[in-house]
Amino acid sequence: MDYFSQHGYSLRFEWGLSGIDYLAAAAECVVIVDVMSFSTCVSVATGRGATVYPYRWRDDTAFEYGKQLRAVVADPHRRLSDGYSLSPSSLLTIPAGTRLVLPSPNGSSAAWLARDSGATVLSGCLRNRQATAEACRGFASVLVVACGERWPDGSLRPSLEDQLAAGGIIAALPQLRPSPEAQAAALLYRGFGPTRQQALAQCSSAIELRERGFGADVALCIEEDVSSNACWLDGDRFVARSG
Repeated sequence: MDYFSQHGYSLRFEWGLSGIDYLAAAAECVVIVDVMSFSTCVSVATGRGATVYPYRWRDDTAFEYGKQLRAVVADPHRRLSDGYSLSPSSLLTIPAGTRLVLPSPNGSSAAWLARDSGATVLSGCLRNRQATAEACRGFASVLVVACGERWPDGSLRPSLEDQLAAGGIIAALPQLRPSPEAQAAALLYRGFGPTRQQALAQCSSAIELRERGFGADVALCIEEDVSSNACWLDGDRFVARSG
């Protein structure tokens, strides 16, 4: 299906696993964007010096995987507890040197699929938007993928926070030629201007998290450019690199 390849564009944007399936093979670098909250968790944890091992399944196999790695396993479900989970605020005090398995069917599956395409893989969010863009500047072709969320029936729900964050990364890469879809995402980011934080705080995903008791996570997820570290997938783990 060559008509999906968008030859001539060095910077592209797509949604979900299917976007990676069809477009990643032609990209040198793939950026995975899952703001609420896989990518934010990766940014917070690696920014404190932890190593994050993404894992695709939320079941007991995650604990077996953790044993193999001699790693701590985050709770597969976001819960109000004292342990680590997919709640970014649960990772704010994670000690440097911690090896953390992070089960996430959405962000982790996207990261592994992108890696299997042969591309370099980054995890990007609002917190490390500029740092992620700087990491992309050494590549001739970049694919930015918004993971989106899921409707109750399991189908993809395109999410404002992922498209806007992806657009922010794209907007910071003027040296590459953006596809129409990438241009649209960048226009979305620029168009909100100083009202971005307010809009994100009221998007569907943010309302869901607050109603579940995770208002602190919303505040962390919508912070912009507070981290100078890009998050690189190095083999089977995400690590932070600055500059």
